[in-house]
Amino acid sequence: MLSSRPSLYLLVTAAVLAAALALRIIDPTPVARLRLSIFDSFLNLKPREPDPAFPVRIVDIDEASLERIGQWPWPRSEIAHLIERLAAAKAKTVAIDLILAEPDRLSPQVLARQAELRAELAPIVKELATLPSNDELLARTMTGVPVVLGLAGDAANARAPNPLKARFAIAGDDPRLFVPAFPGVVEPLPLLANAASGTGAVNWLPAEDQIVRQVPLLVTLDGKLAPTLALEALRTGMGETTVFVRSSGGSGVGAFGQETGVEMVRVGTTVLPTASDAQLWLNLARPDPRRSIPAYRVLDGTVDASELSGRYVLIGASASGLFDLRATPLAASVPGVEIHAQAIEQMLSGEHLVRPAYAAGAEIAFLLAAGGLVAGLIRRSGPLVAAAVGIAAVTLVAAGSWLAFSQAGLLFDPVYPSLALLAVYLSGSLFSFIKTETDRARVRRAFGHYLAAPLVDELAADPTRLKLGGEMRDVTLLFADVRGFSRLSEGMDAEELIRFVNRLFTPLSDVILDHRGTIDKFMGDAVMAFWNAPVPDPEHAPRACRAALAMQTAMDRLNREDAARKAAAGEPREPVRIGIGLNTGRCCVGNVGSPQRFDYSVLGDAVNVASRIEGATKTYGAPVIAGEHTASGAPAFAFLEIDTAARLRGKERPERLFALIGDETVAGSPAFLTLATAYATLMKHIAAGDTAATTLQIAACRAAARDLATACPAALPVDGLLDHYDRRDQA
Repeated sequence: MLSSRPSLYLLVTAAVLAAALALRIIDPTPVARLRLSIFDSFLNLKPREPDPAFPVRIVDIDEASLERIGQWPWPRSEIAHLIERLAAAKAKTVAIDLILAEPDRLSPQVLARQAELRAELAPIVKELATLPSNDELLARTMTGVPVVLGLAGDAANARAPNPLKARFAIAGDDPRLFVPAFPGVVEPLPLLANAASGTGAVNWLPAEDQIVRQVPLLVTLDGKLAPTLALEALRTGMGETTVFVRSSGGSGVGAFGQETGVEMVRVGTTVLPTASDAQLWLNLARPDPRRSIPAYRVLDGTVDASELSGRYVLIGASASGLFDLRATPLAASVPGVEIHAQAIEQMLSGEHLVRPAYAAGAEIAFLLAAGGLVAGLIRRSGPLVAAAVGIAAVTLVAAGSWLAFSQAGLLFDPVYPSLALLAVYLSGSLFSFIKTETDRARVRRAFGHYLAAPLVDELAADPTRLKLGGEMRDVTLLFADVRGFSRLSEGMDAEELIRFVNRLFTPLSDVILDHRGTIDKFMGDAVMAFWNAPVPDPEHAPRACRAALAMQTAMDRLNREDAARKAAAGEPREPVRIGIGLNTGRCCVGNVGSPQRFDYSVLGDAVNVASRIEGATKTYGAPVIAGEHTASGAPAFAFLEIDTAARLRGKERPERLFALIGDETVAGSPAFLTLATAYATLMKHIAAGDTAATTLQIAACRAAARDLATACPAALPVDGLLDHYDRRDQA
């Protein structure tokens, strides 16, 4: 038995699938960008619809406000005035998207130091020095409304943060293991931070293409957990003191020992699903001017207080000169404060986007399943069927991804698995095409191995012969079948079985063609051939007999080679035997089939008789059995008549059967004459029913057969035939 080896097609498609899988697991930048671009497309097709009441408002330091109030930075007294107005309008909370880290350079004390340099200003220096600073004014104003100030995690500054106002309750793994980390912090003046209701980080973590698709809800500053500006604004606006964080292992269900990250953040009853690093996927709405109010309108009192009452208010800048602009999937440039505002709107509405933890696994599973199916269909049903199934699979996953996004806010990537599937299809189709073309060329080259050389020459000289029809002719037919094929093929897969059959029939086919025979067909473990067509051959019966003997010799040689190979490998061996049936009769020979596909073949009762004679070799134990007409057509060959009226399976007419023992040389040897005489005596005892004499005569025939094997090694054995009579005699 030959060793099992995977096909080259299987190796090629498996390699493409493995490469696609590895690329997805490694997730390099081009793959990640492709996935994010699909999510961007989904969001552009169906952005979040904003609440028409706009529960979050932006007090915008825009170009018009700078023109009316003055250049930036404004005195902190203006910020204090702004907060006074917001408090009077009963804003729910105010978040300042600014980092007030340095003392106000326009405070009276700073102006007093400047005035000391000019003698004419000396009278007012003392009075200026007694006035409160602008920072003190701002700090006092913060008592009228909850205010959140911005701070920033800093990779270059190792300064530790001051105590934060937010408190955290944690379930599961420590979230500090997963959230963005900064070794230091740039934070507001302690005077302002102490007066504020909270402080939150304003850091952005855009993707490599610098597009903001997520906002962090939590960061670590010098190892301490801190909220971001949007989360802290939500907390203060809801009047909560504590933020609840659940990480892997905190839901009561084990994560198989893996630390998979943050699962969700909760403020009061508001649950915020996050990515593993505590970032919130932004479900953005399109920018809307109704969300923003120019700062100057708040300062001069021209804005309706109802526009601010009960709302979350963020103070930030959109003026282009202040460089606080960001790119999002919906706009190439929006103010950073707009993103904070939309994040808070999303938190309040509960309309979140979620990339489920199982999404990558589901995409990989689809890739493997669909890729394997398409690869198999290319091999089994052809590229067109595989293409139809592949297109259907891609359509299904694209539609499923869109429905998951539009109906449930779930983010699944349909593009990379589809492109990987396309790669599998293209590689499989290309391989199949190349192999098909190679096989066609091989078939053209090998055409002569399946038909007799004269037929190939005749067809090449006269292609019009490739048409339906035939003629009646006497032919000698040969059927050869492997003995015990089912037992020999046990444990073989399809490829091993094909290699086994090919290795077996290659030398047998060569023998048939060398003896001017025509191979009609291969039938699993059997081969059919005939002589005297298409080229007339008056010696068709002797040639068929000679071919049958040569086939048995070839099998002996093949068994010896196989025995040596398996002995070297230490494998068990079982010799392969074939039974051959020969019959001569009148048949119709020609092209049989349809105009679209036909074969040069032979039809007639003699064909069926030849097949049944081959089957009789199993009963009589003779390697080669011939019908009466074949034996009479090759009178010089060594035959032993084994039955005068054999009843073949499925045939009503009895047949005379002869065991072919050898060629003319064997037939003329004294040892065969001795065997033939002893055999004739045996048949007389069997016909007379003399059991005792039959037993003795079988022994005599065995002795004569041994002498024949010594004198003529090419003679076929008769042991199986004698065993048959011995068993019948004992029965």
